[in-house]
Amino acid sequence: MKKIGHIVLFLIIITPVFAQDEFVFDKNVDKVSVSIKVINNLVFIPIKVNGVELNFLLDTGVEEIILFSLEDNPEVKFYNSEKINLRGLGSKESIEGLKTTNNILEIDGLKSMNQLIYVILDESFNLSSQIGIPVNGIIGYHFFKDNLVSINYAKKKLTVSKNNEVNSNKLRKRYEEVSITVEKHKPYLLGNVLIDQKNVSIKLLIDNGNSDSIWLFQDLSDDIKVPSRNFEDFLGKGFSGDIEGKRARVSEFSFDKFSFSNPIVAFPDASSIKSVRMVENRLGSIGGGLLKRFLVVFDYKNEKLYLRKNSDFNEPFTYNKSGIEIQHHGLQWVQETVKLETIPISRGDTFDARGEKVTNNFKYKFNLKPIYEIANVRKNSPADLCGLKVGDVIISINKSAVYSYSLQRINDMFRSEEEKWIDLEIERNSQVMKFRFQLLDVL
Repeated sequence: MKKIGHIVLFLIIITPVFAQDEFVFDKNVDKVSVSIKVINNLVFIPIKVNGVELNFLLDTGVEEIILFSLEDNPEVKFYNSEKINLRGLGSKESIEGLKTTNNILEIDGLKSMNQLIYVILDESFNLSSQIGIPVNGIIGYHFFKDNLVSINYAKKKLTVSKNNEVNSNKLRKRYEEVSITVEKHKPYLLGNVLIDQKNVSIKLLIDNGNSDSIWLFQDLSDDIKVPSRNFEDFLGKGFSGDIEGKRARVSEFSFDKFSFSNPIVAFPDASSIKSVRMVENRLGSIGGGLLKRFLVVFDYKNEKLYLRKNSDFNEPFTYNKSGIEIQHHGLQWVQETVKLETIPISRGDTFDARGEKVTNNFKYKFNLKPIYEIANVRKNSPADLCGLKVGDVIISINKSAVYSYSLQRINDMFRSEEEKWIDLEIERNSQVMKFRFQLLDVL
C-alpha cells in the first residue's frame, strides 16, 4: 500500500485509548539517534517488543501500535489479550485482531512500559512483499506524543530529543516553524491548492505513512475537482482492502512559507474512505513524497512542525509510468560463478589433471534471491497495452536478471522522468515471454 508499494495511511476504528506510559529516556540520556530505512518515501525503524527486535513503519497517520507478519517471530510474547475488529481504508469489511496490554517497547536509550498493542491475525495482511524488507508493524502517536522526533530523510537517521525549552529554542534558530494542530492523536496543517485556476484552502492530515505527496478527497468539498487530465490508478492497500482512485497534476500546492509547482495528487474514491473517521474540515493528506524534501521535526506537545529544506526539495514530482505494481513472491536459489583468486606457486603456466592449461579458476555458489511478480496492472497503461498481466513472474529487466535489482530500484526505474523503453522477460503458465513498452507521461 502506498506504492511500492504504496503503503497508505492506516486508520483504525477501535475502542478508546487507555492511559499509557510515554517513551522515557534512560538515566543521563537526553538524546537518542537510530539508523532508519527509507523506502518509497516511507520510514522504517527497529524497535524491540517484549525483548524481540521488530521492524516498524513509522506512521503519523495512526494513533495505535499495530503488529502483523509475526510468523517468523514466534518468540514474541503478549499478555492480557482479547479479540477485537479492525477497520480502515479500503472497500471491504473489518478484519479480526487482538488487543494486548502490558507490553514493553524500547530502542537503545529509550523505553516505554505498559503499552497497548493491536495484533492483526490475518496472515495475508503483509507489507513485506510490497516493501522488499521484513515489516512487522506500524507505530504512530505513542512514539511522537511526548518528545521531539526528528526525521532526516537524506541521511536516513531518526533522532529523539527531550521536549524542553532549550531544545525548542535551538530548533527555532535553524528551522522554519510551522503551526499544526493535533486532533484525535494525529497532526494536521492548513494549506492551499490551486486547481483549475481556483485557489482552495484545505486542512490536511500529516501522514508520513503514505508514500504519495498529496491526497485530496473530492467527495467532501465542491471546490475540489479532479483535473480533466487524469488516470485511474491503484493507490494502495488498507486494512479493509484495495484503495482505488485517480491521479492528476494540480497547478500549485502551498503551506506556510513553502510552495510546490505541478505536484501530483491522488484522489481516492468515496468507497475507499468510507470507514475513515474524519476530523472536522479535513480534506486530504500530505505524505512522504512531500515530507522527504525536508529535515522534519515533530513537536506534538506544542503543536509545532519544524522544517528545513534538503537537497530533494526541488525534485520534480514523478509517478509510476509503467502501470504495474511489483511485489516480492518468495525466494529462489540462484547459482552464481565466482572467480577464484589464486596465487601461482611457480612462474610457469598452470595445468589441470588432464594436462590442459588452466587460464581461469571458478567455483559455483548458491544464493537466495528474491522472486518478483506483477501484483497490479493499471488499465490502459503501457504495461497493460503491451499484454502484461497480474501474476506474471519477472525473469529479467532490460536483459539483466531481475534478482540483481532491489524492489526500490525497480520502482525508481519506473518513475523515471525520461520516457525510456523497458524490456521485460516474464514467466506465465510455465512459458517464458518477452514484452516491451515505453514509459509515457500521460499527465
